[in-house]
Amino acid sequence: MTSMDPRAEIREFLRTRRARITPDQAGLPAYGGGHRRVAGLRREEVALLAGVSVDYYVRMERGSLAGASESVLDALASALQLDDAEREHLYALARESGTRPTRRARTTTATIRPALHQILDAVTAAPAWIRNGRHDILAMNDLARALYSPVLADPRRPANTTRFVYLHPERAREFFVDYDQIARDAAAMLRSEAGRNPHDKALIELVGELSTRSELFRQRWASQDVRFHRTGRKRLHHPIVGQLDLDFEALELPSEPGLQLNIYTAPAGTPTADGLALLASWAAGHEHLPTEYPATRTR
Repeated sequence: MTSMDPRAEIREFLRTRRARITPDQAGLPAYGGGHRRVAGLRREEVALLAGVSVDYYVRMERGSLAGASESVLDALASALQLDDAEREHLYALARESGTRPTRRARTTTATIRPALHQILDAVTAAPAWIRNGRHDILAMNDLARALYSPVLADPRRPANTTRFVYLHPERAREFFVDYDQIARDAAAMLRSEAGRNPHDKALIELVGELSTRSELFRQRWASQDVRFHRTGRKRLHHPIVGQLDLDFEALELPSEPGLQLNIYTAPAGTPTADGLALLASWAAGHEHLPTEYPATRTR
């Protein structure tokens, strides 16, 4: 397989979004009572809510969004009660629906500019690292390397957080306190990336590897869920300093499309802030921590 199939992606995404909404949730009378043969809304009910013909909606759910106007996509998103991440995914699928399968993928370089390394190194009190849309770790500061040492213990490079979550579940469950949520988020973010860039060969290979080796990933991938991961709380159990309840911010890098800067912080005076300070001291005494991706550092 050289790319995701946009038509199949559209079919499954619309079908699963339609199946989760009941007529009552959509404000429609539940004709047929308990004898409805489909989960959620019928196709004709979605068409009614979106203000399009049944034939037109059926064509869309069969995988054809090519030519759909922005107003039609907005109406469809409203009918299916999509959140912001799902709306963006729908628009990405629509853009890809009209492209030829030979279209070259957008790629992100594995070489991180020295200026970005300088930014990471300047952040000394917080773990900071850069990843791409596939969740490959491309660069980290010293505190991030210490924090993510369980992930980096895998000698495979570049280290990949989603591969760690699904292919090393015992270690991942020890490290991520909220493992189940982390696993859901990781698959949902990869699904979002696949919608934006379905011809990314490395992404396709990663999804194939995870699908082959992890039943849990196959289940999560089949759900068609998509999600933003821009800010929030992450609870980690570090083998050296114990539990850390970290606030995270994920910042897009406009100069490097497809890359994201992640920074973890904690309010001053909290046990987590003390834990980060202790981790920094520990890291200072361990100069041979696993590195993130040797080829990325250029001087």
